[in-house]
Amino acid sequence: MQALLDVILPVFLVIGFGYVAVWRGFFPVSGVDALMKFSQHFAIPCLLFMAIVNLDLSVSINPRLLFSFYTGATVGFFLGLFGARFVFKRDWEDAVAIGFCCLFSNSVLLGLAINERAYGADALAGAFSIIAFHSPFCYGLGITAMEIARNRGQSPLVMARGVARAMFRNALVLAIFAGFIVNLSNLTIPYVLKDALDLVIRAALPTALFALGGVLIQYKPEGDARVIAMICAVSLVVHPAITWTLGSALSVPKDIFNPGVLTAAMAPGVNGYIFANMYGRARRVAASSVLVATAASVFTAWVWLVVLG
Repeated sequence: MQALLDVILPVFLVIGFGYVAVWRGFFPVSGVDALMKFSQHFAIPCLLFMAIVNLDLSVSINPRLLFSFYTGATVGFFLGLFGARFVFKRDWEDAVAIGFCCLFSNSVLLGLAINERAYGADALAGAFSIIAFHSPFCYGLGITAMEIARNRGQSPLVMARGVARAMFRNALVLAIFAGFIVNLSNLTIPYVLKDALDLVIRAALPTALFALGGVLIQYKPEGDARVIAMICAVSLVVHPAITWTLGSALSVPKDIFNPGVLTAAMAPGVNGYIFANMYGRARRVAASSVLVATAASVFTAWVWLVVLG
């Protein structure tokens, strides 16, 4: 219970402030959209860029942790994809969008905030090592699957162009790639520029959490309840369970194992809706899943914190 009070509730209170502020008309929807654009396209990319620049790749990039997390994520994607297609009889394009919701956990807005409160800022190396590959991996898998579904019968070159075009329009992916370039080339960022980036970074998580609350008020819990329940179960239970099982079997060090499992236990991110909206497929289900799973993760994240000790 103490973990719920000390770690999780403060994060969700900030989300709740944003939700209530928009619901009661104290903050305009247009302002929320602007805050989300600021956080998604500027502040969080700056956060990820500097995190990768400062990451000790020889220590933080643990193949066993990444294998555990991304095996769980990939299994979740295919469970969502085939469940939507063969159990709920959705067409292939809808099924890919639903699979993406099962794949893309909210590793930044919720994951970083909860991990930092649970384990401290100095213990975030494991979370950042996952985040370093999260957007490239998830968007790469999701976009590739969607381009295959949409362009069945087209040449592989057409599909490859669609994937590359979508990947390199994503600010998070570009920031991560830029961070790796600076890290691997040992370039030094001028002090003045670093100071400016730090100022923006300090606003990243609180702004994003407040904006997330304001965004969620726009989503109505409508659509196929069984599909939404499947997405919640895969995201909040199956993915972290696989990460926990594989990470335990592979003896992943505890200081990166716990943040890895907790990151896997996060609800589908707003990127699930962004992906669905980008292709115009399963938008209502994606929006409802973000809302329902985010609310449910208040309790499931607490359970995983208890399991992790």
